[in-house]
Amino acid sequence: MPTVTNQRIIDFHTHAFPDALAPRAIAQLTINAAASGYTPLTDGTLAGLIASMDRSGITASVVCNIATNPRQMKKVNDFAIASRENSRLIPLGSVNPDAAEEEIEAELDRLKSAGIPGIKIHPDYMKTELDSERFTPIFNACEERNLFVITHAGFDPVEPAHTHCTPAMILRVLDRHPGLKLVVAHAGGFDREREVLDQLCGTPVWLDTSLCAVRRAKSAEWGALCSEILRKHDPRRILFATDTPWSDPAAEIAFVRSLGISEENTERVFNGNAEALIADCRRD
Repeated sequence: MPTVTNQRIIDFHTHAFPDALAPRAIAQLTINAAASGYTPLTDGTLAGLIASMDRSGITASVVCNIATNPRQMKKVNDFAIASRENSRLIPLGSVNPDAAEEEIEAELDRLKSAGIPGIKIHPDYMKTELDSERFTPIFNACEERNLFVITHAGFDPVEPAHTHCTPAMILRVLDRHPGLKLVVAHAGGFDREREVLDQLCGTPVWLDTSLCAVRRAKSAEWGALCSEILRKHDPRRILFATDTPWSDPAAEIAFVRSLGISEENTERVFNGNAEALIADCRRD
């Protein structure tokens, strides 16, 4: 049964791949995710994402593309730009810290010209700590071009023994790049909830809500900590998100509605904050 809602909902964190690549990409990602109990709920294609949105009552989705190496950047960004043909999709580009600075800037210029509002980075897949100097050219260039950056944060099954993005690293990045619009996935950091509460709540980062429902299903304590984070942080800097295909959007919607926040702030989380950030970053 689809989720029944009259509310406009923007999902700020989803994944999809070109049709030819999707089966291989989902198969590889599933190998990593299976150890942590995650299975994909779509086939990884844009059509699969749209079908999931329709079932869940989601109006629009931000599609997070990731260039895991410099060779992928152009193809990844070509796919992002082409995905804009569907008005329900808000694709993001990506650049890689191993690329030459001039290549990074050229790709960001191309994305900005195409109306792409931001980029996705994944420190674990890029094998670089968020506060490494290797990310400095990317953050500087995004500040200059008014592009937001969304980053994975906390635990990731691709490298479970080492966390490449912690709240302490995020604070160092904010200190060095005060003009950077930084969106931190998974309510500030998967498996770092207590650190997020102590260090990130109230800071000028955006937190997305992806996988909060999954964490509550795994552990009542995790769910309670996620709820506390989202109630404590600035409601103008919280973005509804699912991490589709790795979570059920209906469950993630229900999690946000269970927070007991005001109707005005619920509206902000589901759409207003996302619309404002995207519009701001699409300005010339």
